[in-house]
Amino acid sequence: MIRAGIVGASGYIGGELCRIVLGHPRMELVAPVSRSLAGRRVDGAHPNLRGLTDLTFKVPDDAPDCDVVFLATPHRETMGMVAHWAGRAGCLIDLSADFRLRDPQVYERYYGAPHTAPDLLPGFVTGWPERHRKELAEADRISVPGCMANAAVLALYPLTAAGLVADTATVDGRIGSSGSGSGAGPMNLHSERSGAMRVFAPTGHRHEAEVAQATGLTVRMSATGVEAVRGAQVLCRAALTTEVGEADLRRVYRDCYGEEPFVRVVAQRRGLYRLPEPKILSGSNFCDVGFALDADRGEVIAVAALDNLVKGAAGNAVQCLNIRQGWPERLGLEFPGLHPL
Repeated sequence: MIRAGIVGASGYIGGELCRIVLGHPRMELVAPVSRSLAGRRVDGAHPNLRGLTDLTFKVPDDAPDCDVVFLATPHRETMGMVAHWAGRAGCLIDLSADFRLRDPQVYERYYGAPHTAPDLLPGFVTGWPERHRKELAEADRISVPGCMANAAVLALYPLTAAGLVADTATVDGRIGSSGSGSGAGPMNLHSERSGAMRVFAPTGHRHEAEVAQATGLTVRMSATGVEAVRGAQVLCRAALTTEVGEADLRRVYRDCYGEEPFVRVVAQRRGLYRLPEPKILSGSNFCDVGFALDADRGEVIAVAALDNLVKGAAGNAVQCLNIRQGWPERLGLEFPGLHPL
């Protein structure tokens, strides 16, 4: 057993981390940290955990030392916390955006503030299990990708690795209301959000920088808030560099992900769920990827879907930790999702 702490444990991602860690056979949750709810019960903020824990939230100074600390804390604030928590845990796993981008100038452009700890950036390994297993196995600092960024990278990577697409991709992202976090403002009131399909980032969504960094493509990304609570879906359009058929594309994806425990290739000709759909992934750590071929235009549309709070955040973080510890990657992450929901 290893001792785990979660900073920002009262938020949506923090709650998912609590749920997964409490059910993980080789972790003990000893430090659910929340300044705003210090002293209150964890299952008060996360009622789905009733009967599973008697823990109360702690302020940072009362948290014991841990083997791993998950930082489910806000963008722009996390970089100032790392030095403190680095002395309290052998492994830090950051779920904010503060250590995702390698270039501090790119960070400032997309997050509107200078990076105050650029010297720490090289020490973080990107929490992308499907590509960085070797580095994650030895990592003490891990930065988990953003939810739509993770989906887009998983959708595009087989195509870029095979040299099948040109140097530019457009990404259209759709995200449920939980993507705004538990502290979201008036824009996410039920009366304002219900029935809406709100284009909140018509251009330049923050995650486009992550997708570009991971794929080497020039990326143009937009994002829309949809009525779902959980779930993210991306449609990525790119020009093909050579003539290929559907069977060729299917082979490329299966060759890339055939042995992956949490990536499934979904591109079917019949049925209700012919392409990746976040609804059936709720609560699971799967990312489904698929494609559609527009042969007349010489384009491919790569599609991916995931639960933004699990494979898009907390579950992916635990998958990275499983790799680091030498545990089976599925450990504590076996839940398959629900249907119907």
